Amino acid sequence: MNTILIQILGALATILLAFIVGMFYGGAHRKVIARIQNRVGPPIYQNFIDVLKLYSKETSINHGVMQHMGPVFAITASITSLMFVPILTDGNWFSNLNFSGDLVFLVYMMVFGSLGMALGAGQTGNPNSAIGVTRGLSQMVGYEIPFVMAMVALMTQFHTTSITGMIAVQQQSGTWLMFSNPFAFMAAIMAMLGMFSYAPFDIVTAPAEVSSGPISEFGGKYLGMMMTSGSIFAFVKLALFVDIFMGGASNLVVLVIKTFALYMIPVLYGVISPRYRTEQAITYFWKWPLFFGFIAILYAAF
Repeated sequence: MNTILIQILGALATILLAFIVGMFYGGAHRKVIARIQNRVGPPIYQNFIDVLKLYSKETSINHGVMQHMGPVFAITASITSLMFVPILTDGNWFSNLNFSGDLVFLVYMMVFGSLGMALGAGQTGNPNSAIGVTRGLSQMVGYEIPFVMAMVALMTQFHTTSITGMIAVQQQSGTWLMFSNPFAFMAAIMAMLGMFSYAPFDIVTAPAEVSSGPISEFGGKYLGMMMTSGSIFAFVKLALFVDIFMGGASNLVVLVIKTFALYMIPVLYGVISPRYRTEQAITYFWKWPLFFGFIAILYAAF
């Protein structure tokens, strides 16, 4: 009973941790961009204020059941994915529900939220939503292929489909997998640029062009739920990359340092890059990221 209670409390603590860290990172993103552009920018805690304000609002617009279900699918996918990612390597509080095939499960689960959001946005009838959904699904196909190839390379090289198994490999060898298979790391990092949808891969929302894309008809609690889901999902992706490529984290301080260092890669890359068109984004992922993914598989096999 004590073990079950610890797992339940650990799961709740993990959700709270992911939400807080993800929201602060989103605030840091806004602040960094502002300072680079010689602006003051909003305070780093502004996202918390925005979410509280959105949850306090009432929404009277109703386009059908799927409009309600879209944000639900998104937050369900983010929390479910979070529950299968080990956050800390030491202790029982943040071990969560990982199992022997959890990496294969996560590859599929991380797509679920985007598909649900596409169904929800598609029912609104807003042409900007339809354009954003089309771009988002096209871009997802672009970055998912090199990301999956990187994961397959690691699973082939180390004969495990478990995240904890890959952490154990790194602890036993004393070498992070980003050095054991640098080609897989390069493919995954370049695919991660598209996962966060920051510039130049912000073709999905494109505020100045398609009025925020899929979320054009979402406001109030819907938008607050999507902000919450996005913050948790950002933490999931960062924690997953830390576990697989950087040996995991033994405590919260190490976790924050590693995840923030990874988070700055798409943020700073977006500062120097103008937005791509849809075909340019897909072409990008199917060039160097796909090449590194292919080399990573060959490296793992031979």
